[in-house]
Amino acid sequence: MADPFILTAALPPDLAGFAEGLRRAHYPPERNHLHAHVTLFHSFAPSLLDELSDFIPRIAAEFAAPQGAVKGVMDLGKGTAIALEAPQLLALRAGIAEHFHGSLTAQDLHEPRPHITIQNKVPKDEARALQASLHPVLAPWIAKGWFTFPALELWRYRGGPWERVKTCAFRGHERL
Repeated sequence: MADPFILTAALPPDLAGFAEGLRRAHYPPERNHLHAHVTLFHSFAPSLLDELSDFIPRIAAEFAAPQGAVKGVMDLGKGTAIALEAPQLLALRAGIAEHFHGSLTAQDLHEPRPHITIQNKVPKDEARALQASLHPVLAPWIAKGWFTFPALELWRYRGGPWERVKTCAFRGHERL
């Protein structure tokens, strides 16, 4: 699909800055076109722009910022991620998936494992070495406990870099 839309959850500034530093240090620079984020949906059809532009702000206005927590290291095979626990975010994602049922790609039909990718498409031994070194680095973030995702972000894929379409801050009161 050409130029699909991607929906992500923004990270709080402190965690985003930490993850950005890890991405700069460990992500292959020729592929590091993005900021640290949590992908919720990988590919919405371009024909859904009007519906996405209406629905996503309504969701952000209705619900309070969902919580998440750093849980540890995630092995991506040829990459590494920060594993997150985010049941409220997954519940919110399930509601969005239900709304767009019938329009989701096969990849987006499966519930994701929330994470922040900090390294991808590297040799497996390089990924394993980073994973082994990250446990003490992540310990303070694990101990910190819950954080909140401040916003949903809608992006358009442009063959490498993403183009920001809309950021919708959570401002509702309903908790999931």
